[in-house]
Amino acid sequence: MTKLTNASGIPYFDYEDSLSAGPRGPLLLEDFILHEKMAHFNRERIPERVVHAKGSGAFGAFRVTNDITRYTKAALFSDIGKQTRVVVRFSTVGGEKGSADTERDPRGFAVKFYTEEGNWDVVGNNTPVFFIKDPKKFSDFIHTQKRDPYTNCKSATMTWDFYSLNPETLHQVLILMSDRGTPYGYRHMHGFGSHTFSMLNQANELHYVKFHFKTQQGIANFSAEEAHQMKADDPDFSQRDLVTAIDNNNYPRWTLYIQVMTPETASSQLFNPFDLTKTWSQKEFPLIEVGVMELNENAENYFAEIEQAAFSPSHIVNGIGFSPDKMLQGRILSYPDAQRHRLGVNFEQIPVNRCPFQVNNYHRDGQMRIDGNGGKRPNYFPNSFDDIRPDEASKRPAEVLASNIADRFDRNAAPRENDHFTQPGVLFREVMNEEAKNNLISNIVSAMQGIEGPKKEEIIDRQLCHFFRADFKLGMAVARGLQVQLDESRLAQHRP
Repeated sequence: MTKLTNASGIPYFDYEDSLSAGPRGPLLLEDFILHEKMAHFNRERIPERVVHAKGSGAFGAFRVTNDITRYTKAALFSDIGKQTRVVVRFSTVGGEKGSADTERDPRGFAVKFYTEEGNWDVVGNNTPVFFIKDPKKFSDFIHTQKRDPYTNCKSATMTWDFYSLNPETLHQVLILMSDRGTPYGYRHMHGFGSHTFSMLNQANELHYVKFHFKTQQGIANFSAEEAHQMKADDPDFSQRDLVTAIDNNNYPRWTLYIQVMTPETASSQLFNPFDLTKTWSQKEFPLIEVGVMELNENAENYFAEIEQAAFSPSHIVNGIGFSPDKMLQGRILSYPDAQRHRLGVNFEQIPVNRCPFQVNNYHRDGQMRIDGNGGKRPNYFPNSFDDIRPDEASKRPAEVLASNIADRFDRNAAPRENDHFTQPGVLFREVMNEEAKNNLISNIVSAMQGIEGPKKEEIIDRQLCHFFRADFKLGMAVARGLQVQLDESRLAQHRP
């Protein structure tokens, strides 16, 4: 047996589950393997982004249309009609910078709000869920979406091997394999913060929230055949579509909504509401309108204003906070680390990332320092020479953690924590119409036909089990499409 070790040669066992304070608690800083995996992963490509390399963006404004001050004291939501400047970047996830815009892939949906309390970033996707729920698996997952180290080609075998070994991916896999995996540009898709965040109001009352950006242009998707053809006709279709629409004063708009859950309700849910592979029922937690975002200004220079735009979930403002969402906790560390590697430690001084309001701190030096480096002012705090003081109004109340036990909980989780099949089954049976179901099945079969090698049957059989657990008809349809013969004893195991 070859022992798994870290970069220092230290044998290591807990490779997949992050160290957390309780099964739903936040992650602990002492988990050095998590840091090593994510920090190394962030430095694998120079200079383009490791993920979300191919993207488009534009500027615009967000306008408040509904009062949500009962949930948050964030200044940008303080008055109906208030406007805040934004920059938005859309992207594909797995492809390189020169890849085609219409590849089957999730789409990044990142929004930077230039608020008077600092820059607030909502960094999400066009899907409300993701493939994994623990950040320790992120670099491994993305490797399967990139290139095989032997062939240097994309590999269906790598992709489906990972999916089949991680049933938590199923919810996102069904979305990706549906026509939502090939949206008609960026203007005709929804955006989601995806993670669970928190809000604090003036009384410091805590609510958990999810962010939804609903396109006002209407949902439109390519079929698999149309997306494939567009890769040849115009690999930059989404970029061209967005720039042209704005140049023609056809400004795209999205309505921002939130879902709200109290901490008491969160603790009583039968599923983990902080699990990124799960959604919140909109029947139980209805959408609450917040405002409208309009993009009405193209960048003057793509590289300066879009390629150098840097987003991070760690950019929050007073009245908006985090949650015990493990993937969110991992991204709080990983994203600014990636930006410091990609753009330098002073990346927030680049004009597109600079807060247009006052910035006061004691950071000094580093590459690309362009703001005078603080002049002769002190570079330490506290000091006797300046009047910079901590802002009492931004002090956050103490948080009560779900548990004070530090362990790696996922492998021994309660069954309800590892139910990766109920929500995908509901998605297939209750959300998709017959055309959507047929397209989903066709896309899955087409993608899985690329699996090859000595483990082909094992990978296919493992993935079929996930489909059967979600919905028997889905499993049967995929099996027929792949011409997999199921004897009666195997079928009996899958029947509901």
